[in-house]
Amino acid sequence: MNNRYDVVIAGAGPAGGQCARDLATRGYEVVVLETESEDEFPRQSNKSTAGTFPSMMASFGIPDDVVMQYTENVVLESPTDYYVREQPGAVLEFADFKRFLVEDSRAEGAEYRFDARVTGPIMENDEIVGVTYNGDEEVYGDIVIDATGPAAPLAKQLDVVELERENHAIGIEYEFEGIDIDRPGFADLHDAMMLRLDHEIAPGGYSWIFHTGEDTAKVGLCYIQNGSHDRYARDDFAIDDYLDHWIGTDPRFENAERLEGKQHRGSAHIQPPGQMHTDRFMAIGDTVPTIDPLWGEGINKGMQSARVAAVAADACLKHGQIEPTAENLEVYETLWHRDVAPAVQNRQYMTQLLYLASNERYDKFMADLNRLDEETLAKANRGNVRSILKLLSPSDLPLLARFAKQQLR
Repeated sequence: MNNRYDVVIAGAGPAGGQCARDLATRGYEVVVLETESEDEFPRQSNKSTAGTFPSMMASFGIPDDVVMQYTENVVLESPTDYYVREQPGAVLEFADFKRFLVEDSRAEGAEYRFDARVTGPIMENDEIVGVTYNGDEEVYGDIVIDATGPAAPLAKQLDVVELERENHAIGIEYEFEGIDIDRPGFADLHDAMMLRLDHEIAPGGYSWIFHTGEDTAKVGLCYIQNGSHDRYARDDFAIDDYLDHWIGTDPRFENAERLEGKQHRGSAHIQPPGQMHTDRFMAIGDTVPTIDPLWGEGINKGMQSARVAAVAADACLKHGQIEPTAENLEVYETLWHRDVAPAVQNRQYMTQLLYLASNERYDKFMADLNRLDEETLAKANRGNVRSILKLLSPSDLPLLARFAKQQLR
């Protein structure tokens, strides 16, 4: 077994798999270390709602056969109102999607080692030169990449990321059949991805229904375990209780049944990234974290972070004399902030402000969305401050005061 590679990647999720694809296509020797066994992959890590957009599918050459349902609209709901926007999307079968990335990168020459739990970095002269896995196994590389998500066994030990507990989001999702997709009084959810803002269901977060065909859908919720959650949460409820409460009270689920074996649980951190690389090392995907703070989209962002990391690695490896020092890998962070997540800090503020709002404000928010033109909404979604201000009114002063107090804390 080869023990030395150009690049060692920990984690075979969307970010790790895509980074392996890009690097193997360029002719580099790449090995991916994945905790799960190959026979069951990705049973334990099949944790994403897998909602994405055609731009991702086209940019990364993702085949149609991993798509459960192409969608036409995005729907936002509040307790008593909704807003519909035409926005093409795709709901993926996440397990098939991850297996495709493995198979495709293998076809390009990437090597995978399953049942390989990464435990820590191998250091020489204060630089990472490889990793240990399964306790005493070792593998070496000119560049090492951590794509393990919140576990981050390498990034944490190298002090590259500091994932904070108050920014930890947890989520649960089931797949259902028998859902009333076009219930009177609600938006028509045929070919739609719906996000609901409602503290009764997801205090300090949001819930969703992603249509997957006929009367089936992915249904779930997530919330951040922070002050906003504490403000609206019920003392006697865990995350499963909130989902059961929604299923039991929303008439769209009156005849719905859970599909056996179709349960997903996951977590991520919703916070601005700090340092993302050091000598011979980069962190990508949810390790950074990369997930969009406002709407929770992670697949496209993770894949984009993988691609710019591959660009940074290539810039060093294609020239024999250029060492992959922190200075020479700096292009990764430059491209990340320019192309992957521009205005990330503004979007983080928008997220915190949104989850501080009350249910009554969410109803007004839907009215505001229906009133404003789509260009204003698009700019606000990209973090444009002037457009964000158009969504606020004098009645929001108490909300802004709470937000300011939170930031000072």
